Amino acid sequence: MAKYLLLYAGGKMPETEDEQAQVMKAWDSWFSELGGALADGGNPFTSDSKTIASDGSVTDTKATASGYSVIEANSLDEATKLAGGCPVLLGGAQVMVFETFNVM
Repeated sequence: MAKYLLLYAGGKMPETEDEQAQVMKAWDSWFSELGGALADGGNPFTSDSKTIASDGSVTDTKATASGYSVIEANSLDEATKLAGGCPVLLGGAQVMVFETFNVM
């Protein structure tokens, strides 16, 4: 089984306590559905970030990524299907699915 990075982009944060509770319930439900396929539940990102260029210069940037999770699956297609239940999609975000591989 390979590991897949789910990179979230965009979407909106819940604004009220009720919306926050609904979102947390959706995440708990999705994580339960994933079961053993969930390798790392991940975390959201703030929009403030820094970019380091190849010449070493650093600039302030606004991140387009908004969070991540890591799952395990037998194929990119299977990982994509599992990612289709991700709660960020309900908030208008996109999910990009990347297969990772060990280099060491």
